[in-house]
Amino acid sequence: RGISSDQRPKRPLTAYLRFVMDNRPAFREKNPEVSNIELIKKLAGAWKELPASQKQVYEEARKTDLKRYGEQMAAYKARLTPAQAAALKEERRKQLAKRRSIRTKRELNLLGKPKRARSGFNIFVSENFQESEGISPVAKLKKLFDTWQKLSTSQKQPYLQLAEDDKVRYENEMKSWEAKMIELGREDLVRSKKQRLKKKPAETAKQAETAKASSGGNKAKLKKSEE
Repeated sequence: RGISSDQRPKRPLTAYLRFVMDNRPAFREKNPEVSNIELIKKLAGAWKELPASQKQVYEEARKTDLKRYGEQMAAYKARLTPAQAAALKEERRKQLAKRRSIRTKRELNLLGKPKRARSGFNIFVSENFQESEGISPVAKLKKLFDTWQKLSTSQKQPYLQLAEDDKVRYENEMKSWEAKMIELGREDLVRSKKQRLKKKPAETAKQAETAKASSGGNKAKLKKSEE
């Protein structure tokens, strides 16, 4: 209480980011028509061509700030009680996990990963959301959920059929996408590999059980033969 991660000293910028911050306004003024991505590419190219002596100026500035950052961090941690330190550590862990999740989603979008198949209820919501009663989106969803629950099986069937069709679409697109990921050397994104890893323990246990049953049967046959 009384301390949050917002009060944590900020890590100094890298030499490259310092260069970008210093030169971005001038580059934007000279290139008003280019997009932000193109502008960053121009800045990256300028940094690459910058003489080592000029890069050193930014490196030295970072080292100075890094030393100051270390002193500020020591003072910041000294103010924390064990409970505060533990709470801030957990808060930091959640923030990093959220950032990783956002980066992963962004990467998958850039790689063109197919959108997941929608459920029958999702399709029902998308078709009726605009006309649904309710002031807020949450109220609209609640109203639609109540309506969905009251629909008969025959009324739900068209949406459930569309959901099944969407599953087929998703599976076909995923197979093509995963094949492309393998070609790009991104087997870590291939769903089937993860599934195999998850199934291995269960499969191993099943094999052991089958072997045991088979062994028991062989013993019974052997005993009968001896008799």
